[in-house]
Amino acid sequence: MKIRSALSVTAASVAAALMLSGCVAGEGSATQADAPAPGATSEDGWSSDTLTVDFATYNPLSLIIKEQGWLEETLGDDVTVEWVQSAGSNKANEALRAGVVDVGSTAGSAALLARANGSPIKTISLYTQPEWSAIVVPADSPVQSVEDLAGTSIAATKGTDPYFFLLQTLEEHGLTLADVEVQNLQHADGRTALENGSVQAWSGLDPIMADSEVNAGSRLIYRNIDFNTYGFLNATETFLEQSPDLAQVVVDAYEKARAWALENPEETAQILADVAGIDLAIAEKVILERTVIDLDPVPGEEQRAVLEVVGPIFVESGDVSNQEQIDEALDSLFEDSFVTQADPASITD
Repeated sequence: MKIRSALSVTAASVAAALMLSGCVAGEGSATQADAPAPGATSEDGWSSDTLTVDFATYNPLSLIIKEQGWLEETLGDDVTVEWVQSAGSNKANEALRAGVVDVGSTAGSAALLARANGSPIKTISLYTQPEWSAIVVPADSPVQSVEDLAGTSIAATKGTDPYFFLLQTLEEHGLTLADVEVQNLQHADGRTALENGSVQAWSGLDPIMADSEVNAGSRLIYRNIDFNTYGFLNATETFLEQSPDLAQVVVDAYEKARAWALENPEETAQILADVAGIDLAIAEKVILERTVIDLDPVPGEEQRAVLEVVGPIFVESGDVSNQEQIDEALDSLFEDSFVTQADPASITD
């Protein structure tokens, strides 16, 4: 079995290349000139004695790094690595804003939303290009199309890609938020509400969505990979300024995990199955069929093009006050200096 190769997810309306004038390397955050070489300590040791990173079932590379213990081995006894689980992009964003984690994984849309609303984060790498969202209905539902959702109650987790997937889906099919009732439920609770009949539809997230398909017969009535934004690895500006050496180690570990996942797809699926508590067959569906791991990890024009589409929807829905905030966020979100010099060989097995 083979993990999917990179695909273009940019919709035809945004396929034209966009200039990334505001997203140059090193903009608005630490440079690497004074940092220790990747994977090595400075003369005085590491910049901090703790490193807090998240792991999430929607971010398979984080699961590999945690399971393999690479950060702990590379940093040694001088740095305590703390792992915090993120239940969704909204929770990762909350942890980043509160300083609970130094590095957190979200959907690209969620990173843009957070930055536009004042959260001081930077995207330092891309972890995957997933098709992780779709519109889901129960097996015996009379709903057959998006248009049939008018007047229904739909579960979605605000501040995450499935919620933004829902907004785009409604708009494309001539509906608005006023035509439906959105129940703001965390992903797992949305699945429960769908299956017990509390809502008529759910904007789902893998691997929970795949589990519901297999074990409850839930149906995906609308899929569109163009509406799924990339997986963004984000860090707080304070962390990047104060600990560029540790930020580099994290990005190096992510690139090591990418290579490992491509070489070991079945093992990657097994790690996901173990952490998420799902059947291996479900994990394989997520990893092998719905997740692109073999991609360029440097955030750039393609990701900006996708977010250019999502941004105005945030303004229209009231999630962001005005387009100026979106534009400023797009011009300041990406920090690619760490990933462009990533060295996975520096990470200790």
